[in-house]
Amino acid sequence: MRRYSITTVLRPVTLVFSSLLLLSACEQPAQQSQGGMPNAQVETITAKAVDAPFIISVPATVSGSKEVEIRARVSGVLESRNFSEGQTVDAGQSLFTIDLAPYQLAYEQAQAAVNAAQARLEQAQRETKRLKKLREDKSVSQRDYDNAISSVQIATADLQASKVQLREAKLNLDYAQVKAPVAGVMGRELVSEGTFVPGPELLLTYITELDPVRVRFGLSEREQLMMRQAQKKGELSLPEDGQWQTRLRLQDGSEYHHGGEVNFTDVRINPNTGTSEFQAIVPNPEFSLRPGQFVQVELIGAVRNNTFVVPQRAVLDNGTGKFVYVVGKNEQGATIARPAPVQVGEWYRKQNGDKTENLWIIRSGINAGDEIVVEGMARIFFPGMPITVSNQQQQG
Repeated sequence: MRRYSITTVLRPVTLVFSSLLLLSACEQPAQQSQGGMPNAQVETITAKAVDAPFIISVPATVSGSKEVEIRARVSGVLESRNFSEGQTVDAGQSLFTIDLAPYQLAYEQAQAAVNAAQARLEQAQRETKRLKKLREDKSVSQRDYDNAISSVQIATADLQASKVQLREAKLNLDYAQVKAPVAGVMGRELVSEGTFVPGPELLLTYITELDPVRVRFGLSEREQLMMRQAQKKGELSLPEDGQWQTRLRLQDGSEYHHGGEVNFTDVRINPNTGTSEFQAIVPNPEFSLRPGQFVQVELIGAVRNNTFVVPQRAVLDNGTGKFVYVVGKNEQGATIARPAPVQVGEWYRKQNGDKTENLWIIRSGINAGDEIVVEGMARIFFPGMPITVSNQQQQG
C-alpha cells in the first residue's frame, strides 16, 4: 500500500488557490494608486491670463444727505403740531401752525391799503386827464397841471409800496404755517403746543433727508499707495478721475438694490487711523437705509490687468499658506495632483445666469496653461496622489 504525506496532498491545492488569486488580481481595475486606492476623480480649468475686476470692500456708515433744522420765521403762539415723530413727510407739508389770526388781519389790512392806493391813483389819473384839456385851452396854469402829473406819480409809488406790504403780509401768513423744506423723516418735537415761539432763534424740530443718503468710509494710506504703485507698473487700471462706483451689502450679506457713486475724497490723512475719508451718494427712494446704519461698501470700477482667476473653492489652506492643486506627472509618468503655493489678491463675485460664483484673484504661483483642480479636492488625500481628470474647462 502506497503512503502519501500531508504536504504532498496539499501542494496541488495550494498551487490552484494561488493561480486563482493571481487571476482575480488581473481582473481588478487598471487605474489604482499605490496601496490599491483608486485614482481621485477631479475636474480642472486651464489657467489663462485675463482682466479681472478689482473690487475693494470696506465697512461704511450711512448718514442722511441733509440734516435740516426746522425753525419758525415769525413769532406767535404755537397752535398745533401737524406731524408724528418719525413720520415720513414730503417737501411743502405743514409741520406746525402758529396762531394765524394776527397775520390774517395784517394781510387784510395790507389788501385794503392796496385798494385805497389803487383808488387814489385812478383819481389822480382822472384829474390829470381833465387838467390836460384845460391846459390846452390855457384855462389852468402850467403849475397846476404839473402838480396833477406829480400826484399821479406819487399815487403810483404809493400803490407799489402797498403791494410790497401786501406781499410781506402774505409771506408772514404763509410762514405761520411752518412747512417742510425737504422730504425726509421727522425728528423729535422740541416745542409743544401752546408755547410762544419768538422766531427763528427757537429750534422746533429737524428733518433728516434720506433720499439720497451719504455713505462714508475710510481707505487706508497703505492700500492707496499699493494701488498707485500697481497702476504705475501697469498691473492695475483705476477709474478715470477717481469716479468709483459703489455697491452696498447689508449686515445679512444681501446686496442693496441701488448703486451709488463716490463724490468726495478727502486729501487729508487722519493721523489717528491712517485713513482718508471717502463719501458716496446712494439713492434711497424707499427709505430702507437709515442714518447710523453699518454697511459694507464695495468700490467698483478698477481692473486688475493680465491676472489669473480661480474659483474660491479651489484655493485651500494647509496652515502655512494657501495653495491650489495643479495637474502634473510623477516619475512613473502617472497623472498626479501637485500642490502649488499661491499668493491671493482680492476676491469678487461673478454672476453666471442665476448662479453667483465666488472667485479669487491669484497674484503669483500659477502659470498660463496650468491645469487647476476645481472639483474633487476632497478626494485628494495626500500631495502627489494619482488623479483622473474627468472633464476640463477653460478659465473665463
